[in-house]
Amino acid sequence: MPSWAYRNLRGTAARLRASQVGPTRSPTMNLISELRADLRSTKLLSALSVGLVVGIIGSAYLISVGALVFSGPLAPFLSQGTIMVVFGGFVVCLVIALTSGYRGALSMVTVPSAMVLVAIGATISTQESALEHFMTTAMVVIAGTVATGICFLLVGHFRLAKLIQFIPYSVAGGFIAGTGVMLCTAALSLMGATLETLPMLLEPASLWRWAPGVVYGLGLFLVTKRWKSHFILPASLLLVAGLYHLVFAVIGLSGDEARAAGLLFAGTATGGLWPPFELRDLAHVDWAEVAAQVPNVLTLIVVTLIAVAMHLSGLELATNVELDWNREFRAAGGASAIAGLGAGSVGSLLFTFSILSHRFGAETRLTGVITAMVVGSVVLLGDSILNLVPLSLVAGSLLFLGLDLLDEWIVKSRKRSPSAEYAILLLIAATIVSFGFLEGVGVGMAVTMVFFAVRLSRVGLIEAGFTGREQHSKRSRPIPDRAILRTEGERIQGFRLRGYMFFGSVGPLIDRLKQSWTSGQRADYILLDFGGVSGFDFSAISGLCRFAHAARSAGVQVVFCALAEELMNGLERNLPASVYDDLRFEPNADRALEHCEDHVLAARRADRH
Repeated sequence: MPSWAYRNLRGTAARLRASQVGPTRSPTMNLISELRADLRSTKLLSALSVGLVVGIIGSAYLISVGALVFSGPLAPFLSQGTIMVVFGGFVVCLVIALTSGYRGALSMVTVPSAMVLVAIGATISTQESALEHFMTTAMVVIAGTVATGICFLLVGHFRLAKLIQFIPYSVAGGFIAGTGVMLCTAALSLMGATLETLPMLLEPASLWRWAPGVVYGLGLFLVTKRWKSHFILPASLLLVAGLYHLVFAVIGLSGDEARAAGLLFAGTATGGLWPPFELRDLAHVDWAEVAAQVPNVLTLIVVTLIAVAMHLSGLELATNVELDWNREFRAAGGASAIAGLGAGSVGSLLFTFSILSHRFGAETRLTGVITAMVVGSVVLLGDSILNLVPLSLVAGSLLFLGLDLLDEWIVKSRKRSPSAEYAILLLIAATIVSFGFLEGVGVGMAVTMVFFAVRLSRVGLIEAGFTGREQHSKRSRPIPDRAILRTEGERIQGFRLRGYMFFGSVGPLIDRLKQSWTSGQRADYILLDFGGVSGFDFSAISGLCRFAHAARSAGVQVVFCALAEELMNGLERNLPASVYDDLRFEPNADRALEHCEDHVLAARRADRH
């Protein structure tokens, strides 16, 4: 047998064996294989360190959110309400870690969503018992969480994420920079360093609360800028935690004394509190009040949608990873829906935590799973399991993350961003710090839109201009007529338009068209070719109506060609019949030019007679 035939036979046999292997493995089996491979990889240590840090920080953050939502009249049910928020964080973190397209995804309730939850807790009013007040609030939180999850699932299923995906660079950058400032502020506040305590910061008792955390955060920032090893974070965590407890042992400071001095994390609950209520407690829900909270639920959906978009955009910018937004919305939607059905609160991917996975080589689903396990342990055992964690370790990690974001988006982006874009970025960051995330994003989008409109208005709508002397129709004409058109062709002025007609570009266009009869050689016919116009807003209709009035008053006929039917109907609806009837509409530029030439020739013949 020839060698080539033997090779072909072997190839055919290999393909037959491959076809008999069986169906493609399920996504679940692929996920299990991926987790097994990561367990044996060098990413495991980074995943453990990042997962533990974010789990501790996230647990403290979720407990704080729960304390804000279930405060005031709801204070008797603080523990049950807090566990709803913590349970939601656990479910969201676990589900998104396993389903997100970004392997290092870390998730919690976003700050804007948390603020809406706080508003829900503050606006619910019942005249009955405290239990009814709690159950009504809990039911609104659950309904809002499930509704948000369903909406996100629909966005992902129908691939609607593209409608909100394109966020301007300056807005996303400003959001990240503002987040960096907020993280630094939160870290200092956690260590007791605020404007109110500024006069007392150098006192020994205060100094020991904030100085170690600042030194740790700043030192970690400087070390990671100099060396890029993934072992820096876990080594620093073990070193600092060990030093703290060694010093406590040397000076004879007990754990309770250290917690009283604000040096160790102080838990509030020693046992599991989930589920937060029993099924029979549903009889105490004020369903009329739940229905009255529909506007707040809609607000929660919209605010969380915006927050998810900003966090996804920020993660893409910070990691240079292109995400499938529809997949991310499905992941966030499924996570929130499951959390809500389990009496938890809403949540989504947080780039502020996820960036740590990228920063320390922990881009594995194990990072999110470990984070979820830490948060889940709080659900099962209470937050007292965090009692051994030095507070400065948590605050210093937050400070490091904030400094890292500020270095990237305030310092380094100055060199790579145009001045105007950088100014918008700083404005957004300042607005976020002064007023909040939603206000900052809103101001940023508004300023960016105005900036875009100004820039776009500088791009003229006129692609080319011509006269009847320079361009003729395809109609065959006798020599005398062609001679007339060469001498009288200036009476026809044509303009080939392009682009999108909007409020910023229509004004300059109309001013330019009016010059056709107010300066130089007067035009009796103005031809407007709309073949290159991609779209328009109502300002275009309004501007063209004003131009039609002015042209009629000047005795000039306007000839439109290749005009969109919608724009033609808009002119008919907004112009008096006498003005509209004077306009001429042709299907293409050649027919429009022929019409103008016929009228020029007819006028010349009339003058001869």
